[in-house]
Amino acid sequence: MDIYSRKSRWKLYLAVGGATILLISLFYTRYLSQMLAEGERHKVANWVRAQEQINDLDNEIEDLTLHSEIIQSNTTIPVIIVNDRGDVDWAANFGPELDNDKAFLKKEVKKLQESGFQPIPSFAGTLIYYKESKVLRQLRFFPVIQLVLILAFISFGYLSFSAARRAEQNRVWVGMAKETAHQLGTPISAIIGWIEHLKITLPDNEESQEIVEELQKDVTRLELVAERFSKIGSAPVLEPVNIFEELEACRTYMQARAPRKVQFHFPDPTQESPLYVHLNPHLFDWVLENLMRNAIDAMEGKGEISAAVYTDARFVYIDISDTGKGIPPSKFRTVFEPGYTTKKRGWGLGLSLAKRIIESYHNGKIFVKRSEEGKGATFTIKFPKPTAADISRALPALEASKVG
Repeated sequence: MDIYSRKSRWKLYLAVGGATILLISLFYTRYLSQMLAEGERHKVANWVRAQEQINDLDNEIEDLTLHSEIIQSNTTIPVIIVNDRGDVDWAANFGPELDNDKAFLKKEVKKLQESGFQPIPSFAGTLIYYKESKVLRQLRFFPVIQLVLILAFISFGYLSFSAARRAEQNRVWVGMAKETAHQLGTPISAIIGWIEHLKITLPDNEESQEIVEELQKDVTRLELVAERFSKIGSAPVLEPVNIFEELEACRTYMQARAPRKVQFHFPDPTQESPLYVHLNPHLFDWVLENLMRNAIDAMEGKGEISAAVYTDARFVYIDISDTGKGIPPSKFRTVFEPGYTTKKRGWGLGLSLAKRIIESYHNGKIFVKRSEEGKGATFTIKFPKPTAADISRALPALEASKVG
């Protein structure tokens, strides 16, 4: 089980635990609400009996102090007395103004009747209607408030920890990349020295000179890799680049190193109108090479890799497709997480770095556009589309640097 499977399981466990706590709280709050509602109805019933005995002319009880205290003690439960004609005679605890607002009280009675409320019958055919106290109403809404607060707390905590984790990961990536570039510098310098030594000592040996030329190409490649690593963590210089030419350069490099049964179908820059995008060629090439290497591995040395370029009003899109094993829909986002890999010897850093390069350094997006297991996958890179004015300002400086 990989770390992302465990991560998904922990998310499930936490969700189930949170739901369990919420359900327990909901049922307990409901139980308390029912108990409080029964207590309020009992209190109103006692209030009605006290009213009846006070207003009973034949009542022989001389001391009605307790009855008066019962009546006066109700300061929280709104009560409405409706006579036998259906008119409101009296009300209390709705508020100083509303207690005498007959129209409002009739609406309240109608609402209670429509809700199926059973009034308490009293003397002379009157009916006693009452509403829940403010405390009881608040208690019924308590689970909702609790849920909102819990979700807010969890969201804040999750975002805070995620931000801290990402910041820590970024520091690790930057440190690792710069240290790698530094470590590569020493052996590269030594190899360059040996190449120059071979050129001088074996100038007439054609076979040796061919080997030296190949070594020089590999050293140049190592220098490019070191430069790429050194740029991680630093703001790269973006320049207008014809995307068709850059794609063709990457295709040429990768096709020479791919199995013969892998076919490449890329746009021909000589047949396409120039389409400029602001990017750093070294870092962008790194992303493309990562995608194409993954595609070659997924196809197990046989299949097709194709590229397509299209635009809309705001963005330039580059699709890189293959005919490999494909990616399950559940893994569309996970493939960009550090450490995720399906290779036995992979570190799972390629697509993570690709995502960082495109999104952090180029303000773009990279995502799995579509995939079907056994039929292949398509990755899409989306860049902001530069304006014609941006291109016209940047191109002269770029051409001057190339000439220089």
